[in-house]
Amino acid sequence: MNKAMNINLHIDRLILDGINIPHSQRHLLQASVEGELTRLLTEGGVAQRSVSGTALPHVQASGMNLSSATDPTYLGRQIAQSVYGGFGK
Repeated sequence: MNKAMNINLHIDRLILDGINIPHSQRHLLQASVEGELTRLLTEGGVAQRSVSGTALPHVQASGMNLSSATDPTYLGRQIAQSVYGGFGK
């Protein structure tokens, strides 16, 4: 029997130095980050070290390709993949 895992992820603050997203498009960025993180966690899970209720005060995200940084949906996916790389498998 495969036991389902509940994952609760709370991001208090996301700091994006040097990136200017208009206030009117921030909801698109947020939705894209949430959707991509959900996909990555569903498909890839989390590292074993994170299974037992680990709280991380910060995650050092990996580098990102910002060639299309003006598209909040693209940028959101890039951010999610980078964040996932900091704590995922």
